[in-house]
Amino acid sequence: MGRIIIFTGKGGVGKTTTAAAHAVKAAKDGIKTLIVSTDMAHNLSDLFMKEIKEEPVEILNNLWALEIDSNYEMSKHYGSISEAFKKMLPIENEKDGEVMEDIVVFPGIEELFSLLKIKELYDQNIYDLIIVDCAPTGETLSLLKFPEIFSWYMEKLFPIGKVAIKVLRPITKVAFKLDMPDERALSDIEKLYVKLGKLQSLLKDREICSIRLVTIPEKMVVEETKRSYMYLNLYNFNVDGLYINRIIPEEINNRFFDQWKQIQRNYLDEINSVFSNIPIYKVKWYEVDINGVAGLERIIRDSLHDENIFKILKATVNEIFEKTEKGYRLNVYLPFTNKKDFDLFESGTDIIVKIGNFKRNIPIPNIIRKYSIASAKLNDDVLSIYFE
Repeated sequence: MGRIIIFTGKGGVGKTTTAAAHAVKAAKDGIKTLIVSTDMAHNLSDLFMKEIKEEPVEILNNLWALEIDSNYEMSKHYGSISEAFKKMLPIENEKDGEVMEDIVVFPGIEELFSLLKIKELYDQNIYDLIIVDCAPTGETLSLLKFPEIFSWYMEKLFPIGKVAIKVLRPITKVAFKLDMPDERALSDIEKLYVKLGKLQSLLKDREICSIRLVTIPEKMVVEETKRSYMYLNLYNFNVDGLYINRIIPEEINNRFFDQWKQIQRNYLDEINSVFSNIPIYKVKWYEVDINGVAGLERIIRDSLHDENIFKILKATVNEIFEKTEKGYRLNVYLPFTNKKDFDLFESGTDIIVKIGNFKRNIPIPNIIRKYSIASAKLNDDVLSIYFE
């Protein structure tokens, strides 16, 4: 069974170099490794100083690199579905056709195929370790939550929709000159739905996949890192490591850096305090840009000594249902949350937890559906929802 490690963080904090240093270390440790970039602004090619495209390229012994082209992946797997949607609306001229090309690409669908590519690579069982260099945190959160949201809508709508389409197809073709999706398109939609379910299970499998945050000791970045950690826990992902990048070495004896070093020390103390439950790694600031394998080896020598660094460093149980005297309790781990930050709803077979611009639909097990929400409490970063 292989491993997947996903690196993410605010833009400009050094995600790519941190991920690439791990990839080089793994390869030199004899682990057959693939480093993958899902960021639309790829820079693995710049870092390794070698052209990297949409298929794996060998960088050195035991190390391959891939910059996923989401459009390339989408054209391979989404063709019949997009064609079916385009046929549903009449196209009168070339300009309408260009507009339709944009309409059939749902928001987030391109990024989704980046994740499906990672699932495909994992299933091929070629590599022992897949390291993923993700886009900045906000985009990564949207990307990681998309399979669950899309699967939820498919689960709710697809069975009814399939029957309705079979009934309506002959009517719409005669009355409205519209072509509803054919059997091939429906089959592809079903296959996509199955793939999404398997992808979601893979990303949340605590024995396979872990997410690691990269940050720097600055106020705005630390605050965003805390929010990211909260949202990743909300969506039940396992965050098992934090990397603090660009720490000014104490041995630098220059008055220009004195105040800067003190500011960094203050934020390092805060990070060590609030993230005490997960392993923390510190990467120093370098006097030159990190480029090529030789540059990455400096990070390895200075900061990546942990012999267990490619294992699951910590497995956090983010949500659990427990039996109580009066019914059941759902505990959801939500660090850095205040009572005023979230809303809670009950919707049929789901509990909806909303924090800021993010919301999570948590399915209610069948055995609990005869109960109703009696109360909810937030204590010590744990949201407890009581069913009675």
